[in-house]
Amino acid sequence: MTEPRFAVLRLGSLGDIVHTFPAVAALRESFPKAEIVWLTHPRWKGLVESSELATEIWETETRSLSSVRDIVTRFRKTQFTAAIDYQGLWKSAALPFLGRVPRRVGFSSYSVREFGVPLLYTDRVRCTQAHIAEQNGELSACVGARNGVAPFQLSVPSLQEAFALQLLRSFGVDRYVVLSPAGGWRSKCWPPERYGALCRQIYSNLGLRCILNQGPGDEECIAVVKAASGDAAPIACNSSLHQLMVFLRHALCVVAGDTGPLHLAVALGTPVVALFGPTDPARNGPYRPACDSVKDIVLRSPHAVTSYKRRDEADPSLLELDVANVFDAVRNQVQARR
Repeated sequence: MTEPRFAVLRLGSLGDIVHTFPAVAALRESFPKAEIVWLTHPRWKGLVESSELATEIWETETRSLSSVRDIVTRFRKTQFTAAIDYQGLWKSAALPFLGRVPRRVGFSSYSVREFGVPLLYTDRVRCTQAHIAEQNGELSACVGARNGVAPFQLSVPSLQEAFALQLLRSFGVDRYVVLSPAGGWRSKCWPPERYGALCRQIYSNLGLRCILNQGPGDEECIAVVKAASGDAAPIACNSSLHQLMVFLRHALCVVAGDTGPLHLAVALGTPVVALFGPTDPARNGPYRPACDSVKDIVLRSPHAVTSYKRRDEADPSLLELDVANVFDAVRNQVQARR
């Protein structure tokens, strides 16, 4: 019998790709010899490669007509058993549709964010699970995966690992906490002044330095954190994806909101303190396999109202998370690692 050939579509972003790995791992577990072609944005090729789940990675920039045309042509030339759209947007659903893939699996109208997208699918899955990782798993189950989700591991090239560890040694730190104060919508982010105060608490009470994850455009936020941190002197790192993975993997704990670095830390096996506001941790929170012994701590105000609207200031519910409570959670995670 011919081995299946799957096209999986998850173009971005960091956290969303991480939440797709368990579903694609389930495909690989059930069909170990299958061809799995993963379509993603060029920025995330290295992340997809780190999972070692795909036999081939296709890159596309959907804002480029020539890139879209090339991908559609490749779809038409490749005989796929099915295309699975874990993204659920017009820009992802249209590619296998225009590429004439005979079976196209995606979310039903109850789950997609953009109206009308399910019209482009032949199989529309109405999800019953709460967490997005397990909803993705329901798409994998639709094409025959025995389990919707499965464990996976992320690897880092050895040269990148060595470089990042040498960088840590040059900072003079071996035990540290990573804080990721920015990223994503501002309404999902705890105020940077409080991250600075948290740095002071961690340094004065636990004797640990903090590393600040700094992404593109985060300069102003990071400057506020550092100014509020006093003599705790956190180290800001504007690093590559693979270097960030090393920093996260070796951290005692990671503190972040509902952003990509939080979910990447979870995938790397590091305990986290997750600060949630308008987004629902039942759907978007830290996700680990049932066999994983690491326990994450999720902090969310009981007054939080779930909303996925993007706003330019911190959600009021995040302001109800005070520094003392967040520090207590960090201390618990650090002590559990000793």
